[in-house]
Amino acid sequence: MAAKAAGPRHDAAAWVESRSSSIQKAKTTGTSSIQKKRRYVPSEGSGLPVTHHRENGIMPPAPGYNPAHRFRWMEVTTREDERGFSMNDKSRKLFLVDGSALAYRSHFGFIRTPLINSKGMNTGAIMGYARTLLRLIREEHPTHMAVAFDTPEPTFRHEMYPPYKATREKMPEEMVGQLPWMKKITEALAIPVLELPGWEADDVIGTLAKKAEEEGFEVRIVTGDKDFMQIVSPRVVLHDILKQGSDLIVVDPAKVKEKFGVPPEKVIDVLALMGDSSDNVPGVKGVGPKTALKLIDAYGSVEGVLEAAPSIPQKKLRENLIHDADMARLSKDLVTIRLDCPIDADPKDLKLGEPDRETLDGIFKELEFRSLRQELSAPTKTVEKHYEIVKDKKELQSLISKLRKAGNFVVDTETTSLNPLDAELVGFSFSIKEGEAFYVPLNAEPPVLPDDGVGTHPIVKALAPLLEDPCIGKVAQNIKYDASVIATAGVQMRGIWFDTMIASYLLDPMSRSHDLDSLSLRHFDYTKVKTSELIGSGKDQITMDQVPVDVVGEYAAEDADFTFRLQQLFARRLEEEDLRNLFDRIEMPLVPILVAMERAGIRLDVGALRTLQSELESQLRGVEQEIYALAGETFKINSPKQLSEILFEKLELHKKLGTRVRKTKTGYSTGQEVLEAMTGHPLPAKVLEYRSLSKLLSTYVISLPKLVRPSTGRIHTSYNQAVAATGRLSSSDPNLQNIPIRSELGRRVRSAFVASAADWKLVSADYSQVELRILAHICKEEAMLEAFARGADIHRETAARVFGVPAESVDPDMRSKAKSINFGIIYGMGPQRLARETEMTVDQAKEFIDRYFENFPKVKDYIEAMHAKAREEGFVTTLFGRKRPIPEILSPNGAIRSNAENVAVNTPIQGTGADIIKLAMIEVDRWMRAARCRGLMILQVHDELIFDVPDAEVPLFQERIPAIMSGVVRLDVPLVVDVGVGRNWTEAH
Repeated sequence: MAAKAAGPRHDAAAWVESRSSSIQKAKTTGTSSIQKKRRYVPSEGSGLPVTHHRENGIMPPAPGYNPAHRFRWMEVTTREDERGFSMNDKSRKLFLVDGSALAYRSHFGFIRTPLINSKGMNTGAIMGYARTLLRLIREEHPTHMAVAFDTPEPTFRHEMYPPYKATREKMPEEMVGQLPWMKKITEALAIPVLELPGWEADDVIGTLAKKAEEEGFEVRIVTGDKDFMQIVSPRVVLHDILKQGSDLIVVDPAKVKEKFGVPPEKVIDVLALMGDSSDNVPGVKGVGPKTALKLIDAYGSVEGVLEAAPSIPQKKLRENLIHDADMARLSKDLVTIRLDCPIDADPKDLKLGEPDRETLDGIFKELEFRSLRQELSAPTKTVEKHYEIVKDKKELQSLISKLRKAGNFVVDTETTSLNPLDAELVGFSFSIKEGEAFYVPLNAEPPVLPDDGVGTHPIVKALAPLLEDPCIGKVAQNIKYDASVIATAGVQMRGIWFDTMIASYLLDPMSRSHDLDSLSLRHFDYTKVKTSELIGSGKDQITMDQVPVDVVGEYAAEDADFTFRLQQLFARRLEEEDLRNLFDRIEMPLVPILVAMERAGIRLDVGALRTLQSELESQLRGVEQEIYALAGETFKINSPKQLSEILFEKLELHKKLGTRVRKTKTGYSTGQEVLEAMTGHPLPAKVLEYRSLSKLLSTYVISLPKLVRPSTGRIHTSYNQAVAATGRLSSSDPNLQNIPIRSELGRRVRSAFVASAADWKLVSADYSQVELRILAHICKEEAMLEAFARGADIHRETAARVFGVPAESVDPDMRSKAKSINFGIIYGMGPQRLARETEMTVDQAKEFIDRYFENFPKVKDYIEAMHAKAREEGFVTTLFGRKRPIPEILSPNGAIRSNAENVAVNTPIQGTGADIIKLAMIEVDRWMRAARCRGLMILQVHDELIFDVPDAEVPLFQERIPAIMSGVVRLDVPLVVDVGVGRNWTEAH
């Protein structure tokens, strides 16, 4: 690998000195004092001396720096305390993981979006479990570690109380097959797996925690189980990181008191009195958390409470305590974590070893965990590379000549920000051949070209003719970003030809990662240098212009090189998969249009939102007081726990209304479906209203003004072209595709999006019922084709056929029911959902669906055909050839399989709709450029395009836009486009 330095090489030690700050933290636990410094110990063969420290998470460049090498942490610790524990090597930190709890939490973390691999295997729980263990090792640096699992055998608690845990549901079928994989991963990570028949994992963990505490360890118990709060001490704390994506929550003695209301040693007593429905621990009837806490505060323990029971003034409570005294004593035994179980393990033997990377990589490859393979950072595969840093004008002119002669080339930019509107260029990298790449720095010393610091950088000027030449193809990874960054620098990139990220997305739309690091690992088994290794992360992160040129050059050239390799691979595969036409005709022409839309942005009337904010805050205060009046007390409305206590313990609404409510370990559910089922009482209805107003206020009314860019006075969203498996565009930072429209308050939020000037208007062009038209075209249902052909109201026509009445006799209720089934059938609507939406009974809804299919039999034929195609071929396609794999169709889990069948039906319809709106954007943009319109395309929201147009051009847009959009594709039914005009989005839509 050759890397030519631009001028004298940066002094690595000086850079470290300028960047570094010592990391010394004093931490007190009891009378123990700890001071830590972190440093990197070089991996074998790295050639780096131990004296090269990595401070604040930034790795310094060093002589002979090789970014392929990986490092590991060594924590140098000195500890002394009055108990005689003195260690001058590593601080002994024992992490005990509640494996069973972690497995369940990981399973439920993916319950709504299951992770299914190409073999139809549900792997979500394994993924969540593995990620948590890797995160613990990476971020917490344990010296000792073990994972404890429950075993299937009954425990001593079942002998004490046979109904113990009898109400627990059987382990979900799809989770059973994942447990062995979790244990394999644990063992490959060199973490001991502990299981003891007849004892729970809680007892194993408790026993080891006690031993370790006595031996001077700092003990961390990784769990989400509140029962463990009973053994918390200054040296034993809980780490709750079991929620997907949550931050680490540390529970120490003070936190136990804050959360539970009592110190750790009294937690058992509170649990014994209140019982635990999830474990079927009986407790005392009628005693909930609040009452239990008051009793323990007053009498100190279960024994003290029972002794005082005859003198307690509240009659019902007194009677319950006396009657259930034996149950209270039994419950205390059941909830007490044993600290003396006969586990054949000693804390000092649980030292965390080196992971078996080869085995782990094999497991992750088998399970198709591409991101985890990358996270594992396996040793980099050796590849031939020749990278050069351009150092003067002659070398730059030579490079430009090579790029022009090549006809197409890879370009990548290094910048100071992920936001292209803020980013300043640091350098360019180029590649035209596998293993070869060039880096052109803008900040080299001495400079590549003389720069007076005024106007466009001379290197950008030199490259501009090449970048703006439409006849020379540009290849990049996420080329939209590079094109926008270059536009910020004053150059319009033309000849946008190949984006490896988009190609990967078309070839593998179900993958969650199409970034360059993931693709290099996935396709070449090559682990690239991570950006964070150069600039760090978090509060200590620097920008790329602060990193030495030679280090950036190696990194940037590698990016360009592997983008070239991916382009060569993906170009062949797109042809083989019959996706090249979709790529060339739709996806790539769309890129410059999205660049222009993102840069244009949309104006926001901040004053209108400030007014709405005041109104909403006033409404919220009123609803809040109504809720308190209905509840009979004040409480935290946003607290599911407190709301659950009011609804189900104090008011017992589920019993009064006959509503079945699922009870979890933390209490009854207070989700939207539960509250909607209880709107027979005004309190749940008011809570729903409160939540709706709160969300509108926080998500839109308060947040949107903060996102206005001061330099433009507009909001600039980012369009994601490689996310949705259906092919739809999504929007983020902010998401402008979910601005509410159905409610009056939602429409007022939309009305804050306005035209750019007083003499401009917003023009909205929206495809009418495009998915139903696509359904009619695909399934060739004559009744639907005929109705659309004569411009009839399709919902009225459907109602007339299903109810057996003339179209003119269809009333609004009939039409509403027909509309629900017309749109719902595309998304797999069944009788239960139709009944909820239309207030029919389930039997009536079932009969309605049957009559629908009798009148539209080819729709049913289409549904069955898509199910069969997905089962036989493993994927479905849109009319334009876009493919969506559906491995879940083979899942043994009925719910997952049913959802996959719905996806098989919906994808060809919704995906074709996505392709049509993209084609419309391309054709409309072509017309706007040819006609030299001043108006701008500024938003795309599913089937709608929004334009910011000067008043003089409005009539032209009203005429031409619907004509262009309706003609982008020929279907068996006409495509109808509704056009509206207004000063704001609400008026225009």
